[in-house]
Amino acid sequence: MESAKDSGLHKILVVLAIFLIGFFTSSLLGLSLSESLEHPFSSFSSIEAKAPSDFISENNIDVYSDRVVIRMDNASLSEYASTGSMRPLFDKGANGIRIAPKSEEEINVGDIITFNKNEVLIVHRVIEKGRDAQGIYFITKGDNNNLSDGKVRFSDIRYLTIGILY
Repeated sequence: MESAKDSGLHKILVVLAIFLIGFFTSSLLGLSLSESLEHPFSSFSSIEAKAPSDFISENNIDVYSDRVVIRMDNASLSEYASTGSMRPLFDKGANGIRIAPKSEEEINVGDIITFNKNEVLIVHRVIEKGRDAQGIYFITKGDNNNLSDGKVRFSDIRYLTIGILY
């Protein structure tokens, strides 16, 4: 016959086993569902965005006591809406330096582009560059977004960001 002490230990082991099974099952389930959930701290994820291309050489930057001069042909300034999609890199209040790209070859994974989507200008990072039956495409995503914007064609791209000023 089982003693009361053995019976109590058996109950504790059963409860512990049930707890561990539930814990590991919920962890695995959480991993499989994580793509569809919001991640409020996604900017701190272990997956880092690839850095943009280096567009401005040191030879094109002159620093004086009262100003900084960046020599870049056909550059313009941009400002940003407060959407939060590119936090922490930039948001409203930052100024961007941009150029109009001349070809698809100028744009690489990691670069930040401005493109037209449904009559709205969107500024997001290129996370993939590929080719399909229609030609070269770019997949973009805001650094603080979980979902990509889908395929963007060169004809929709207006600007390539080459610098951010705070």
